[in-house]
Amino acid sequence: MNDFSGLIRMRRSANKFLPDVKISREDLDAIFSDVKFAPTAFNLQHAHYLVVDSPEMKERMFEAANRQYKVKTASAVILVLGNKMAYQNVGKVNEGLLQLGILSKQEYDHTVSSVTSFYESRGESFLHDEAIRNASLSAMLFMLAAKDKGWDTCPMIGFDPVEVSKHLNIPDTYEPVLMITIGKEDLSSQRVRGYRKPIGEFVSYNAFQ
Repeated sequence: MNDFSGLIRMRRSANKFLPDVKISREDLDAIFSDVKFAPTAFNLQHAHYLVVDSPEMKERMFEAANRQYKVKTASAVILVLGNKMAYQNVGKVNEGLLQLGILSKQEYDHTVSSVTSFYESRGESFLHDEAIRNASLSAMLFMLAAKDKGWDTCPMIGFDPVEVSKHLNIPDTYEPVLMITIGKEDLSSQRVRGYRKPIGEFVSYNAFQ
């Protein structure tokens, strides 16, 4: 088993954390340094991470997440947001390629025009779905990068996005996609890993079976 195979098997959704364990900004920055390489449509980098580590704000997240204990004991609570208007940054994210001469001005203008048209022609539901798709890809990499650096995580959908958005001043253009708790897992009550389907139950070739 290579290191990556071992890593994905070691990663578990931690339902209980050791209390009072601090995570430094340096540790978080090291994780985010890996996360920035997550794949995104047209390299638009839809994901935005909002780190909650102050006791007062963590308490508000605890209430917004239906008082789930793992939120209270986590070292930090991470809100993964998806930018529904990420396509508007297409010019900015391609500017470096233009300056380096990798893209000609004609290619740059075509990229900006075509990506903008692609998103604006598909309506609000597409923008919403795209924000979730791309932020979710990034979130998975966050959890793997965290585990690689010795931290445990748990992705959560059991929270009130309206309350979270209100407390954290999240703009309407951002969709709260996931809440991720991060810390050091308390292994005292860890259960055996749940059932995993064999490959034949979730993989089809050439047509759905």
